[in-house]
Amino acid sequence: MPKKILLIEEEEIISNFLQNKLAKNGYEVLVANDSQEGLEKMEEIRPNLVLLDVVMPAISGFGVMEEMAKNDKLKNIPVIVISNSGMPEEINQARALGARDFVTKTDFDPQTIISKIIRQIGK
Repeated sequence: MPKKILLIEEEEIISNFLQNKLAKNGYEVLVANDSQEGLEKMEEIRPNLVLLDVVMPAISGFGVMEEMAKNDKLKNIPVIVISNSGMPEEINQARALGARDFVTKTDFDPQTIISKIIRQIGK
């Protein structure tokens, strides 16, 4: 049974690209276009890993991680943050909230993301 990855990303181009790349690598990918939908899908499907954009309307990626930390069913799901900036403060905040790893969109290399996912949940 393939491992499930929930991608919470509002940028459709990135979302489609990652969905295709991850599926080709044997993962089942589910997509949420905003934070609220992402939290609902997490409850419903209990993914093996979450790829989470930081900048989103309504609830930021940091807010999503805060909500996950309050929920016993979600708090142990590994999160890899995807960000536009990669500023040290942002990385530190993500790690403080429990993010296992961090990817910047400027250094967007699909193989790097795949490697980070494999490190967290395997193939």
